Amino acid sequence: MTAPARAATDAKRHHDPAVRGFASDNYAGAHPEILAALALANEGHQTAYGGDAYTAHLQQLMRSHFGPYAETFPVFNGTGANVVALQALTDRWGAVICADTAHIHVDECGAPERVGGLKLLTVPTEDGKLTPELIDREAFGWDDEHRAMPQVVSLAQNTELGTLYTPDEIRAVCDHAHERGMKVHLDGARIANAAAALDVPMRAFTYAAGVDVLSFGGTKNGMLFGEAVVVLNPDAVRAMKHLRKLSMQLASKMRFVSVQLEALLAKDLWLRNARHANTMAQRLAAGVRAVPGVEILYAVEANAVFARLPHDVSERLQKRFRFYFWDETAGDVRWMCSFDTTPDDVDSFVDALREEMAASR
Repeated sequence: MTAPARAATDAKRHHDPAVRGFASDNYAGAHPEILAALALANEGHQTAYGGDAYTAHLQQLMRSHFGPYAETFPVFNGTGANVVALQALTDRWGAVICADTAHIHVDECGAPERVGGLKLLTVPTEDGKLTPELIDREAFGWDDEHRAMPQVVSLAQNTELGTLYTPDEIRAVCDHAHERGMKVHLDGARIANAAAALDVPMRAFTYAAGVDVLSFGGTKNGMLFGEAVVVLNPDAVRAMKHLRKLSMQLASKMRFVSVQLEALLAKDLWLRNARHANTMAQRLAAGVRAVPGVEILYAVEANAVFARLPHDVSERLQKRFRFYFWDETAGDVRWMCSFDTTPDDVDSFVDALREEMAASR
């Protein structure tokens, strides 16, 4: 028996595949079409560090989705994509305006500050969405040497609260930012879910709306690993290749990131996966609304449901299904649906929620 055959034989499953949950779309595995693409790219040798045929083909494919000037830089993960993109848009003295719920502020362990050397200027919002008026709370002091200079507005689509910007809303933000000499970055960790929910092409609220640089997310939509920085306005950035390497985001075997992006985007896998996740979230929201005592906190516009319920109910429910507290003090939780969430998963969860709520009365 060959060594690879022995390794395959000796490998053991270390988890129960029957365990399901609503903690994160990152909990889901990779889509079978993605795994098949990885196997396809695994044959033979290809040039390292992005000189491979898959990365070359990805450039034109991305332009079909994001406009004729798009330049794509595959990276390992979403934090890396955001940090590289924001560094490329700013000077050493630059600052980034973002919502106070933004992923770059709340969930990236200070990476924009520690790795990117950036100042984040956060703005409170009701629904996770920035507006021109909210941006102006921090868009000032460009000539004040005592203040970090606002140079970038960073949006998230979807937002961290599961809400969506319309293309017109993003266009208004971009126009406002550009008029003030700032650039616009979009954190698109769940960009496919947004496009599916809005029923528009991804370019409608990125390139066509005036976004300068996009962090494109694939892992939450069925990829095994990898994201990409997509430069939509080449005049807005500098030294992207150097920044990617400096930020430890240059993959030596880049073909394995690029081929996944190709499999996701070449046809409609990205859209099928996102539509399914969104549909499951709507099913979940409808079921939850029928459970007395549970409050849905924000509009369910993509694949996330935020709710408030008694703390003890959540703790008992977490023993049956995985999910996270969003604000444990208030009793707020977040439930995420993914490309592989099934109607039975949703219905079983709603039944369990109803049982636990009844037990708490």
